[in-house]
Amino acid sequence: MQKSVRYNEGHALFLSLVARKEGTKRGYLSKKTAENSRWHEKFFALYQNVLFYFENEQSARPAGIYLLEGCTCERAPAPKMSTTGKEALEKQHYFLIVFGHDGQKPLELRTEEESECDEWVEAIQQASYSDIIIEREVLMQKYIHLVQIVETEKVAANQLRTQLEDQDTEIERLKAEVQHIVALNKTKERMRPYHVYHENEDPDIKKIKKVQSFMRGWLCRRKWKIIVQDYICSPHAESMRKRNQIVFNMVEAETEYVHQLYILVNCFLRPLRMAASSKKPPISHDDVSSIFLNSETIMFLHEIFHQGLKARIANWPTLVLADLFDILLPMLNIYQEFVRNHQYSLQVLANCKQNRDFDKLLKQYESNAACEGRMLETFLTYPMFQIPRYIITLHELLAHTPHEHVERKSLEFAKSKLEELSRVMHDEVSDTENIRKNLAIERMIVEGCDILLDTSQTFVRQGSLIQLPSVERGKLSKVRLGSLSLKKEGERQCFLFTKHFLVCTRSSGGKLHLLKQGGVLSLIDCTLIEEPDASDEESKAGGQVFGQLDFKLVVEPSDSPSFTVVLLAPSRQEKAAWTSDISQCIDNIRCNGLMTSVFEENSKVTVPHMIKSDVRLHKDDVDICFSKTLNSCKVPQIRYASVERLLERLTDLRFLSIDFLNTFLHTYRIFTTATVVMDKLADIYKKPFSSIPIRSLELFFATNQNNRGGEHTNDKSPRLCRKFSSPPPLSIPSRTSSPVRTRKLSLHSPISARVGGLDLTSPLPTSAHTPQTPTPQTPTPTATSPPLPPSSTSPPPNNSKPLQDQAPATPTSPDQSPCSTTEGEEVPKIDPFCGKMRRSIRRMFTNSERTCDKDFIIRRAATNRVLNVLRHWVSKHSQDFEMNGELKMSVICLLEEVLRDPDLLPQERKATANILRYSTHTRTRTHTHTHTHTHTDILQMADCPKAECFESLSAMELAEQITLLDHIVFRSIPYESFLGQGWMKVDKTERTPYIMKTSQHFNDMSNLVASQIMTHTDVGSRSSSIEKWVAVADICRCLNNYNGVLEITSALNRSAIYRLKKTWAKVSKQTKALMDKLQKTVSSEGRFKNLRETLKNCNPPCVPYLGMYLTDLAFIEEGTPNFTEEGLVNFSKMRMISHIIREIRQFQQTPYRIEHQAKVTQYLLDKTLIMDEDTLYDLSLKIEPRLPA
Repeated sequence: MQKSVRYNEGHALFLSLVARKEGTKRGYLSKKTAENSRWHEKFFALYQNVLFYFENEQSARPAGIYLLEGCTCERAPAPKMSTTGKEALEKQHYFLIVFGHDGQKPLELRTEEESECDEWVEAIQQASYSDIIIEREVLMQKYIHLVQIVETEKVAANQLRTQLEDQDTEIERLKAEVQHIVALNKTKERMRPYHVYHENEDPDIKKIKKVQSFMRGWLCRRKWKIIVQDYICSPHAESMRKRNQIVFNMVEAETEYVHQLYILVNCFLRPLRMAASSKKPPISHDDVSSIFLNSETIMFLHEIFHQGLKARIANWPTLVLADLFDILLPMLNIYQEFVRNHQYSLQVLANCKQNRDFDKLLKQYESNAACEGRMLETFLTYPMFQIPRYIITLHELLAHTPHEHVERKSLEFAKSKLEELSRVMHDEVSDTENIRKNLAIERMIVEGCDILLDTSQTFVRQGSLIQLPSVERGKLSKVRLGSLSLKKEGERQCFLFTKHFLVCTRSSGGKLHLLKQGGVLSLIDCTLIEEPDASDEESKAGGQVFGQLDFKLVVEPSDSPSFTVVLLAPSRQEKAAWTSDISQCIDNIRCNGLMTSVFEENSKVTVPHMIKSDVRLHKDDVDICFSKTLNSCKVPQIRYASVERLLERLTDLRFLSIDFLNTFLHTYRIFTTATVVMDKLADIYKKPFSSIPIRSLELFFATNQNNRGGEHTNDKSPRLCRKFSSPPPLSIPSRTSSPVRTRKLSLHSPISARVGGLDLTSPLPTSAHTPQTPTPQTPTPTATSPPLPPSSTSPPPNNSKPLQDQAPATPTSPDQSPCSTTEGEEVPKIDPFCGKMRRSIRRMFTNSERTCDKDFIIRRAATNRVLNVLRHWVSKHSQDFEMNGELKMSVICLLEEVLRDPDLLPQERKATANILRYSTHTRTRTHTHTHTHTHTDILQMADCPKAECFESLSAMELAEQITLLDHIVFRSIPYESFLGQGWMKVDKTERTPYIMKTSQHFNDMSNLVASQIMTHTDVGSRSSSIEKWVAVADICRCLNNYNGVLEITSALNRSAIYRLKKTWAKVSKQTKALMDKLQKTVSSEGRFKNLRETLKNCNPPCVPYLGMYLTDLAFIEEGTPNFTEEGLVNFSKMRMISHIIREIRQFQQTPYRIEHQAKVTQYLLDKTLIMDEDTLYDLSLKIEPRLPA
């Protein structure tokens, strides 16, 4: 940096003129004089790195010039003054410029505005080029350092060059000497041919041999060095290093584990044993054994294993571990007992802690320094993770062990054995915990419950529901609704198991009592109705009263009259969870009965286990890939698949997953068209043998093929000519039986009234999670089934003859069957549910010839599957048919063709008629709710002359009508608009018009709020408007209209309103606190974390903020592709998109019961009241102008 500059007056005057006109920063500042320390106001102008100051803004010549290069500028504290001048000083802001030149005094300046002071400081700091100077110094230091390095390298290079030259000279000298010696030897040999070689060698020859030996050794060492370096960098060496590191880590982990077991035994087990032997034992020996079980044996086992590992490490680098695992594996079975007992040991420990003496003693043991603050429960948990830890270690070890390694096979065997042990332990723990859970619930019930003693009864969920009163026909009793105290009289403790649903009341002592009627509901007799039928006015009214939180269980037992249980969930999420689990349990029962009827009665393999264990059902292939997560049917979810495999899974007779059906119908537009799906369903119905996947038929005909050797194969179907293979778990001995018994292909269960796993005769507005609903076998019609229209060809139920009366008598038990079991053969126990279903299935056939008709069986199964998909599609995705007339006509034509089928069974005919009736009235059923208005209707009302102003409208009226408008706009968005990010495309208005209308409505409402506030000229009116709008936002929050909350808060946070400090100063503290609370609720921080939590806990009706879901969808769309590189559909992405769409549709389906008020909506939709952003800001500057500099 130069110390001085040459001053040119003309140049300085020119620069001052430029600075005054185009300077980086200009304005008045107060400058402190050095003589009398007084402050004088000067006009300063900053241009590049020169600061000029003038007497005033009109001065032609500058009063002074400062060169800012190398200076520093920072804020300075106000000088201390007397009390009288203190108030004036607080309004001043000081900053100081310190110059880098020697002897130059710092320049003290001050401003009245803090923001202006910060701007001057920042501008001067930039003009000082301090960053550039510092960077220049750093670069100079680096340059000097590099120059030094270069000089050092030059010196070293010269030295090496000199050494090389000396060595070259020495080599040349040695070569010349060698040549001279060789020449002399040749001369001597010629001159003395008969000279005898002397015993003593010539010293020169020795020197030559020494040099040659040195060179050979050098070359050899150089070659080996290259070989070693190449191996060190090779992948094999890297793999071995990682393998050794894994072994070392395993030894360290084993050391730590043995130490933990040592603490468990020596700090807890042995002291507690001694305490149990005392005169006043705080714990019994039985409890000590229950808590610790075989912990001491486990410790001894791992001490031996640890010693073996340390011995192997001592022989490093030769690490042979397989023989240690061979010794360890047979002894690891002791873990089964420990893991099985773990949960029980924790329960015993918790019960013992109720004893104060024991609790005090245990805390004393836990305070031991060796425990490091860990509790006994922590040490008891460590052995639970040891087997999985070994599996992970062996997996990593095998990943870095070559295939030709001597230990490869032994390690793989050890890993497979450990995985098998882990699976057995997991299954045993699950079964044991399930039995203990069932017994715990059974002990809570005073009357007892025998069904909980069934080991196949698996607990699903429990919770508190409110039971509403009902009459015989399942309708709500209006007489008692007003007087019933729901929380006290109607509260029920409900328990859901895989086969039964328990309804209990809780007494004051905490004990449970089963209801006398409807206390134990068999799910095989139940039909779930999630939503009330739109034709049932009382049910519809009841649903509106309870906010769509109620659902029904229609129970139709075969030995007693049917009745209805109406339950009310505490929240929308609770209702969704209960209905989903109940429907899935019903589906599984009927699917299991369907599968069980296919196989011979002597098979000991239960159907759910068979489906899960059949690897073909979830095995990766070239056109399908599965993930590790399980769906609602407890089978792996699809990750990637081709369109053909997805359509195949949609019509596969083995799967009844509601999750897959919802995901497919929500997202099929991304990878296929509705026409393709419809054509596939039509092919399944018309040509089942050539259209149904062979994988689906294979499971049903596996047993029959083994017994018959492929008889009765359909010659017309080339796909059925393939040999079917039986699932691996089955082992069916050959035996003779009647035709009915031999033909065990009871695929008639879908068409059975009782067992029909895909029965569709229930009313269509029922739950989307229950695609099948049973009907009783008695001829009496159910109360929940609506009467068929006259056009239906289905015979009336009361005139139909019971099917079991038409069927011939067939043996229904092994005793009645002509077949005989071999001696000593174990007779399997048949699940009563499966037996009940099987007997019902057999009664469906009119003759044995039809039973043996494979074509008839497959047609009936295919028809039921097609009707199941169509029922769900038409009832829950009616928008597809409203917007696509061709698709609607295709469905109607297919259903009419189904109705003309002469072989159609009554249940199928009734279901088809229901779907056909629903599909022809989709438009009228969409708007069945009262108080429903479209956005267009309300816009037409807004064209009328307005008669109200903002001051005459109450906050409640505004909030209710804002909520009504927001929900009308929100529910008008069809769910297909959320696919493909159409709202982010150039033609977004044409692609997603409803989303664009929602966005425009949001902006209009926000602009209206801001414009209304800015229309007031006085501060008091503006502050009152702000307080009123905040109150409106709070009421919107109470109405679950979070979109309205965000409309108002975003308007209040606009710069035109936020800068009005005088107006905000008049707003009350309570309003400001409420404003902060509302902003925190709808804040975008953490991906709308607070808003998501609020929506999770709120019950519809609700209007969420649409932008949150659009952000999620954009993140999913941009983060993952629709198709893989192999062209497979990314179905995991489809599942995530479907989850978001389902949540949006849940909020769209429940309307608000708010009366429309034209006077308020006319005000809210009046576009003449809205100002644009620039107009608002200009008006804001006029209301509260900026303070002068």
